[in-house]
Amino acid sequence: MSRIFQTSVSAVYPLYVAKLENKGRSREELDQVIEWLTGFDDAALSAHLAARTTFVDFFDDAELNPDTSLITGVICGVRVEQIEDPLMRKIRYLDKLVDELARGKALEKVLRGG
Repeated sequence: MSRIFQTSVSAVYPLYVAKLENKGRSREELDQVIEWLTGFDDAALSAHLAARTTFVDFFDDAELNPDTSLITGVICGVRVEQIEDPLMRKIRYLDKLVDELARGKALEKVLRGG
């Protein structure tokens, strides 16, 4: 089991925020991406962050967007669509979406048109 699985989302969230804010993006855009991916609205996301929910529990509670299959490409040197472990694939989906935002991709495109 990867160490990231037992890491709390709240430990990584500020790193995502810092990465995006350094590139001129906002926390609100990050939250929109997380909502699109997981179905968590602001209240649900805040509750998970406050509870220090691990990635295992975070994605267990999530209702993944049916368009996640449209998330393709390389993250950390690995093609997202070829990651076999389902939880690692979900974590890398999030990483990929954050990277796309940081690279300046339009939010509508990051959210796969919807």
